[in-house]
Amino acid sequence: MVTIQQFITHLTTCKEVVFMLPNQERVPLHFHVTEVGSIEKNYIDCGQTIRKERKASMQLWVADDTAHRLQADKLIGIIQQSNKLFDLNNLEIEIEYQDQSINKYALGYNGEAFILLATQTNCLAPDQCGIPNLKIKKSLSDLPVINKVCEPGSGCC
Repeated sequence: MVTIQQFITHLTTCKEVVFMLPNQERVPLHFHVTEVGSIEKNYIDCGQTIRKERKASMQLWVADDTAHRLQADKLIGIIQQSNKLFDLNNLEIEIEYQDQSINKYALGYNGEAFILLATQTNCLAPDQCGIPNLKIKKSLSDLPVINKVCEPGSGCC
């Protein structure tokens, strides 16, 4: 996951700011960044553990002004101003983007584009909720052969 400081570093090398959705579609290049800030979440999980999370938040929005293009240096300026107010540098970024509803994504980077990574819910205390550990079943033929000691027909077993 990309932090604000990493995001700024990547932006300094971008020719254009490109965001890709999980389905490999581009967010239209005329997107706006409507907010940059900090989100703090304080909660208790199902195992009664008190938790706190803090993330940097950016909201992407697409309007009908197709000639709009947010340049990297302007976005860096917006982020730096927000960083002065909220101390975001080391926080992971959560991206909000409008689809059928507002979706929240983690952020990755592939060297050319910023990738919106789908997020999932999960039980944080499966041992408290009685959720069994899933054991992944693998065929023996799919396991790696170590030093070719026990290849089929080798006579080792």
